[in-house]
Amino acid sequence: MTATRAVLSAGSNIGDRLGHLNSVVERFADDLVAVSPVYSTPPWGGVEQEDFYNITLIVEGPHGPYEWLTIGAELEEAADRTREVRWGPRTLDVDVITVSEAGDVVHSDDPRLLLPHPRAADRAFVLVPWLAIEPDATLWTPAGVQPVATLIDRIDPAERAGVVPVAQLPVARPR
Repeated sequence: MTATRAVLSAGSNIGDRLGHLNSVVERFADDLVAVSPVYSTPPWGGVEQEDFYNITLIVEGPHGPYEWLTIGAELEEAADRTREVRWGPRTLDVDVITVSEAGDVVHSDDPRLLLPHPRAADRAFVLVPWLAIEPDATLWTPAGVQPVATLIDRIDPAERAGVVPVAQLPVARPR
Protein backbone atom coordinates (compact mmCIF):
# COMPACT_ATOMS: atom_id res chain seq x y z
CA MET A 1 0.00 0.00 0.00
CA THR A 2 1.30 3.41 -0.95
CA ALA A 3 1.16 5.98 1.81
CA THR A 4 -1.89 8.20 1.80
CA ARG A 5 -2.50 11.55 3.39
CA ALA A 6 -5.86 12.17 5.05
CA VAL A 7 -7.64 15.02 6.75
CA LEU A 8 -9.83 13.81 9.59
CA SER A 9 -12.34 15.71 11.68
CA ALA A 10 -13.32 14.59 15.18
CA GLY A 11 -16.00 15.95 17.49
CA SER A 12 -17.56 15.19 20.85
CA ASN A 13 -20.37 16.71 22.91
CA ILE A 14 -21.19 13.97 25.43
CA GLY A 15 -19.10 12.98 28.44
CA ASP A 16 -15.40 13.76 28.63
CA ARG A 17 -15.14 15.71 25.38
CA LEU A 18 -11.42 16.41 25.72
CA GLY A 19 -10.74 12.82 26.71
CA HIS A 20 -12.60 11.48 23.67
CA LEU A 21 -10.67 13.80 21.34
CA ASN A 22 -7.41 12.92 23.05
CA SER A 23 -8.10 9.23 22.33
CA VAL A 24 -8.17 10.11 18.62
CA VAL A 25 -4.85 11.95 18.79
CA GLU A 26 -3.27 9.09 20.73
CA ARG A 27 -4.52 6.44 18.28
CA PHE A 28 -3.23 8.33 15.24
CA ALA A 29 0.06 9.41 16.92
CA ASP A 30 2.25 7.25 14.66
CA ASP A 31 0.70 8.79 11.54
CA LEU A 32 0.11 12.30 12.86
CA VAL A 33 1.38 15.22 10.80
CA ALA A 34 -0.59 17.95 12.59
CA VAL A 35 -3.51 18.41 14.97
CA SER A 36 -5.49 21.58 15.43
CA PRO A 37 -6.35 23.23 18.69
CA VAL A 38 -9.67 22.15 20.19
CA TYR A 39 -12.54 24.40 19.11
CA SER A 40 -15.90 24.80 20.80
CA THR A 41 -18.58 24.82 18.12
CA PRO A 42 -22.35 25.05 18.15
CA PRO A 43 -24.21 21.93 17.02
CA TRP A 44 -24.98 21.65 13.33
CA GLY A 45 -28.15 20.21 11.83
CA GLY A 46 -30.91 21.65 14.01
CA VAL A 47 -30.96 19.10 16.85
CA GLU A 48 -31.03 20.73 20.31
CA GLN A 49 -27.88 19.66 22.18
CA GLU A 50 -24.71 20.80 23.92
CA ASP A 51 -21.87 22.47 22.01
CA PHE A 52 -19.22 20.25 20.47
CA TYR A 53 -15.49 20.20 20.90
CA ASN A 54 -13.87 19.64 17.50
CA ILE A 55 -10.38 19.02 16.14
CA THR A 56 -8.97 18.44 12.70
CA LEU A 57 -6.03 16.11 12.13
CA ILE A 58 -3.72 15.59 9.19
CA VAL A 59 -2.38 12.06 9.07
CA GLU A 60 -0.11 10.24 6.67
CA GLY A 61 0.68 6.57 6.56
CA PRO A 62 0.33 3.19 4.89
CA HIS A 63 -3.47 3.16 5.15
CA GLY A 64 -6.06 3.29 2.43
CA PRO A 65 -9.20 5.44 2.72
CA TYR A 66 -11.27 2.61 4.21
CA GLU A 67 -8.58 1.91 6.79
CA TRP A 68 -8.71 5.54 7.99
CA LEU A 69 -12.50 5.14 8.20
CA THR A 70 -12.23 1.83 10.07
CA ILE A 71 -9.83 3.26 12.64
CA GLY A 72 -12.23 6.17 13.21
CA ALA A 73 -15.16 3.76 13.61
CA GLU A 74 -13.18 1.69 16.13
CA LEU A 75 -12.52 4.85 18.16
CA GLU A 76 -16.22 5.75 18.05
CA GLU A 77 -17.13 2.25 19.23
CA ALA A 78 -14.58 2.44 22.07
CA ALA A 79 -16.25 5.71 23.13
CA ASP A 80 -19.68 3.97 23.17
CA ARG A 81 -20.98 6.03 20.26
CA THR A 82 -24.63 5.44 19.42
CA ARG A 83 -26.39 6.48 16.20
CA GLU A 84 -29.95 7.23 17.21
CA VAL A 85 -30.55 10.73 15.81
CA ARG A 86 -28.97 12.11 12.64
CA TRP A 87 -26.73 15.05 13.60
CA GLY A 88 -27.60 14.30 17.23
CA PRO A 89 -25.37 14.31 20.29
CA ARG A 90 -22.47 11.88 20.35
CA THR A 91 -19.57 10.83 22.49
CA LEU A 92 -17.30 10.80 19.46
CA ASP A 93 -17.59 11.32 15.74
CA VAL A 94 -14.59 10.79 13.44
CA ASP A 95 -15.03 11.74 9.79
CA VAL A 96 -12.68 11.27 6.87
CA ILE A 97 -12.75 14.61 5.05
CA THR A 98 -10.35 13.99 2.20
CA VAL A 99 -7.65 11.51 1.23
CA SER A 100 -4.86 11.87 -1.30
CA GLU A 101 -2.58 9.24 -2.72
CA ALA A 102 0.58 10.20 -4.59
CA GLY A 103 -0.73 13.78 -4.62
CA ASP A 104 -4.05 12.86 -6.26
CA VAL A 105 -7.34 13.37 -4.44
CA VAL A 106 -9.20 10.10 -3.89
CA HIS A 107 -12.84 10.19 -5.01
CA SER A 108 -15.46 7.77 -3.71
CA ASP A 109 -19.22 7.57 -4.29
CA ASP A 110 -19.59 4.66 -1.88
CA PRO A 111 -22.31 5.64 0.65
CA ARG A 112 -20.08 4.26 3.45
CA LEU A 113 -17.26 6.63 2.49
CA LEU A 114 -18.07 9.62 0.31
CA LEU A 115 -14.83 11.36 -0.64
CA PRO A 116 -14.08 14.14 -0.46
CA HIS A 117 -16.66 14.61 2.30
CA PRO A 118 -19.65 16.14 0.48
CA ARG A 119 -20.53 18.71 3.18
CA ALA A 120 -17.06 19.65 4.43
CA ALA A 121 -16.93 22.82 2.30
CA ASP A 122 -19.95 24.17 4.20
CA ARG A 123 -18.85 23.40 7.75
CA ALA A 124 -16.89 25.97 9.70
CA PHE A 125 -16.20 23.40 12.44
CA VAL A 126 -14.15 21.40 9.91
CA LEU A 127 -12.57 24.20 7.91
CA VAL A 128 -11.50 26.63 10.65
CA PRO A 129 -9.47 24.03 12.60
CA TRP A 130 -8.03 22.68 9.33
CA LEU A 131 -6.87 26.12 8.21
CA ALA A 132 -5.22 26.62 11.62
CA ILE A 133 -2.82 23.75 10.90
CA GLU A 134 -2.52 24.04 7.13
CA PRO A 135 -2.76 27.65 5.91
CA ASP A 136 -2.45 26.59 2.24
CA ALA A 137 -5.05 23.81 2.49
CA THR A 138 -7.29 23.11 -0.48
CA LEU A 139 -10.40 20.97 -0.82
CA TRP A 140 -11.79 19.38 -3.95
CA THR A 141 -15.40 20.46 -4.48
CA PRO A 142 -17.78 19.85 -7.40
CA ALA A 143 -16.80 23.36 -8.56
CA GLY A 144 -13.12 22.39 -8.55
CA VAL A 145 -10.28 22.63 -6.05
CA GLN A 146 -10.86 25.53 -3.67
CA PRO A 147 -8.60 27.09 -1.03
CA VAL A 148 -10.00 26.32 2.42
CA ALA A 149 -9.60 30.03 3.29
CA THR A 150 -11.94 30.92 0.40
CA LEU A 151 -14.48 28.32 1.50
CA ILE A 152 -14.44 29.74 5.04
CA ASP A 153 -15.07 33.24 3.68
CA ARG A 154 -18.25 31.92 2.03
CA ILE A 155 -19.69 30.61 5.31
CA ASP A 156 -22.08 32.83 7.26
CA PRO A 157 -20.01 35.12 9.53
CA ALA A 158 -22.15 34.20 12.56
CA GLU A 159 -21.37 30.52 12.02
CA ARG A 160 -17.66 31.24 11.65
CA ALA A 161 -17.71 33.34 14.83
CA GLY A 162 -19.15 30.36 16.74
CA VAL A 163 -15.97 28.33 16.16
CA VAL A 164 -13.85 29.32 19.16
CA PRO A 165 -10.50 27.82 20.27
CA VAL A 166 -10.66 26.47 23.83
CA ALA A 167 -7.71 24.13 24.37
CA GLN A 168 -4.69 22.41 22.90
CA LEU A 169 -4.37 18.66 23.37
CA PRO A 170 -0.99 17.24 24.33
CA VAL A 171 0.65 15.60 21.34
CA ALA A 172 3.20 12.89 21.99
CA ARG A 173 5.12 13.07 18.74
CA PRO A 174 3.74 14.79 15.68
CA ARG A 175 5.84 14.48 12.54
